[in-house]
Amino acid sequence: MLTLLDLLSAVALLVWGTHIVRTGILRVYGTALRRLLGQNIARRPLAFVAGILVTAVVQSSNATAMLTTSFVGQGLMSLTPALAIMLGADVGTAVMSRVLTFDLSWLSPLFIFLGVVFFLSRKQTRLGQLGRVGIGLGLIILALQLIVEAATPITQAKGVQVLFGSLTGDILLDALVGALFAMVSYSSLAAVLLTATLAEAGVISLPVAVGLVIGANIGSGLLAFISTNMQNTPGRQVALGSLLYKLVGLLVIIPLLGPLVAWMDNLALDPQSMVIGFHVLYNSVRCLVLLPTTTLMARLCETLLPGRPDTGGRATPRHLDPTALDTPSLALANAVRETLRLGDLIDSLMGAMLNVLRGAQTAVTQEVRTLSDEAEALSSAIKLYLAQMPREDLSHQDSQRWAEIIELAVNLNLASDLIERMLRKVQQQKTSQRRSFSDVGLEELTSLHAQLSSNLRLGLNVFLSRDEASARQLLREKRRFRAQERRFTHAHVSRLQHKVVQSLETSSLHLELIADMKRLNSLFCGSAYAVLGTGDTGALLADEEVLPTQPL
Repeated sequence: MLTLLDLLSAVALLVWGTHIVRTGILRVYGTALRRLLGQNIARRPLAFVAGILVTAVVQSSNATAMLTTSFVGQGLMSLTPALAIMLGADVGTAVMSRVLTFDLSWLSPLFIFLGVVFFLSRKQTRLGQLGRVGIGLGLIILALQLIVEAATPITQAKGVQVLFGSLTGDILLDALVGALFAMVSYSSLAAVLLTATLAEAGVISLPVAVGLVIGANIGSGLLAFISTNMQNTPGRQVALGSLLYKLVGLLVIIPLLGPLVAWMDNLALDPQSMVIGFHVLYNSVRCLVLLPTTTLMARLCETLLPGRPDTGGRATPRHLDPTALDTPSLALANAVRETLRLGDLIDSLMGAMLNVLRGAQTAVTQEVRTLSDEAEALSSAIKLYLAQMPREDLSHQDSQRWAEIIELAVNLNLASDLIERMLRKVQQQKTSQRRSFSDVGLEELTSLHAQLSSNLRLGLNVFLSRDEASARQLLREKRRFRAQERRFTHAHVSRLQHKVVQSLETSSLHLELIADMKRLNSLFCGSAYAVLGTGDTGALLADEEVLPTQPL
């Protein structure tokens, strides 16, 4: 029992080491890898090679599958090149299984020691994350040694011999067992390496080992398909195509398995080398032969999993990819894109406000209410998405960006609520009380609205670019808005003194709208302080002579 536990723990250590390497690589080079995959690769050979390279780097075909399905789900890549990438991923994981069978035992303590030193001393830097990768590589090599040591005494256990003896070379049964093991261990690589070790120890025959390897490939396809269950239809189509390709490989290899095993028996190679060699050869030949069929497979997947009709709902997040959370820089970039989309909703609400002020729109329409609800939904989605990020692994700069996104999302949500309340005030004034603004008062409000819309767009640009010159310009515009707001307030009071009827009737609403616009302006200009820091007042001081203040 203890021996079996040692074997299971060694497999678990292998899976954990693979996970550490994958997450470490993604955190350091995740943006570059996703850019490599995300490019519109029109040629299938290029997509195929990209799949091999990315899988070799992240040490997991499942990780490549998650990256690819997320790109297709977001509409950044079509289905055909995505399937070519998945075929390349199968070759990449086969090549890595061959590399990991070399005698690299001397590297394990070196990688772990240096990795721990760099990770603990410089955790928030790129070098620290590379140390994390070194720890993972060391654990992988150590786990392979432990698997070999644990499997040796297992070969002497009669129960184990009977268990594996029941596998007589039936390709379907062996493939089923291999698929189950790959799913339990969450790694086809672990399943293949353990199969090679058992074959080397003589626990299983070569035909059984070949069947287990084929099944391990199918198991990885099932894992990818199950993991995309919560994604949209295009992402699931990629995983389905990859699984179908693996099943096609099983059907093709069945009639060829007998002659192939007989030929492999005549080779002067040890069982482990033959198992790993078959894994590399099988995946390489299968993927190269099936590569020209990606267009046909894409059509088949679209037929088997038809896309759901678009309900037109704009509140669903488009860019908050959960698979990017292991790459902080990329996850933050996704949140920035979604926040800019939230800003577009606020800009639409500002347009509705202008229509209401001018009388082109006499009521708060369903579209306005929908925009406000969508803004609140996107703001909540952004906050929940960022809350899932491991803050302890963020660099100082990423932590600042994290806080900036949260702050702007909250400000924009507050702005949407404020705009909707402003529209309801105007609606009540014009419909129930039958009152309207004076021509001069309306001109003042529309002038403030124009400045407000301009500041919103400039604030979003500052948030995106983080340009200090633009941030100072935004603060100057905020200062101008405040000066303009004070002048219009005084002008309105002057009209009251001259007893202008329309101004008297709408005075309360007029002043409330100006005060609300002032609050909106503060919400829109907050991104400038995040870029410059709260202590940078140079932009304000620069306008002291141009825009003198006036007491209210």
